Amino acid sequence: MKKPLAGALLALFLTGAAAVPAAAVPAPAPTGPAVKAVNFAGTVALSNCSGSVVRMPDSQSGDPALVLSNGHCLESGFPAAGEVITDQPSTRSFSLLNSAGNSVGRVRASKVAYATMTDTDISLYQLTSTYAQIQSRYGIAALQLDAGHPVQGSAISVVSGYWKKIYSCNVDGFVYRLKEGDWTWKDSVRYTPACNTIGGTSGSPVIDPATGRIVAVNNTGNEDGQRCTENNPCEVDENGKVTVRQGINYAEETYGIVPCVGAGNKIDLSRAGCALPRP
Repeated sequence: MKKPLAGALLALFLTGAAAVPAAAVPAPAPTGPAVKAVNFAGTVALSNCSGSVVRMPDSQSGDPALVLSNGHCLESGFPAAGEVITDQPSTRSFSLLNSAGNSVGRVRASKVAYATMTDTDISLYQLTSTYAQIQSRYGIAALQLDAGHPVQGSAISVVSGYWKKIYSCNVDGFVYRLKEGDWTWKDSVRYTPACNTIGGTSGSPVIDPATGRIVAVNNTGNEDGQRCTENNPCEVDENGKVTVRQGINYAEETYGIVPCVGAGNKIDLSRAGCALPRP
């Protein structure tokens, strides 16, 4: 896992801007999808990780908002292999960021609606605020989860609210099974090397800049070249072949969350198409 960070750290100020030069002559019509500017709006900083305020395609403005992070970022510690947590009371608070990465206030959880480190590595906190209340008070809209599988080769941005840093790279491929210590994850996203994420980036939304939607959640990387140990995940293919890629980082897909969320943003693991692990 991209280890959760605990305790006080020196503040890290990372700034950067990219400008598109004005064209001297009219530009030709674009041939591909328009790229949306990816920024920090809607991301959050946890005490030890990153995350984001998220909505499903069918979420309503009056629904209680959700925060997405990793299962290994829970304040109660790592869920055991095979463990699934639902409706666990929580009063955890999150620092909500605007587009520039500045905190505009804090939002608070009422419960952990769902969390696991089995098959995937996710936590979904239900907040005490609705999307409309967050929009009205802070001017921040939630990030939407994409209902489709991410695409190999596509550009992605990993947006860390903890570090206020954006990593840009591409989807290098997909891993049949990603094994780390006691945990195994299915169909994980492997980044190209440019996304050299670090501790504290756990839970960062992985955004497709062509749509502005979340396609995965950042969760781990092989730090030391070890084989299948904590902080050193290994790839296992359909035939059981193990591959170790030191310095390469990974995320867990999020499209599988969408079928599991019903009316009122309620987690319903019995819904048609929902394949998330059950308690």
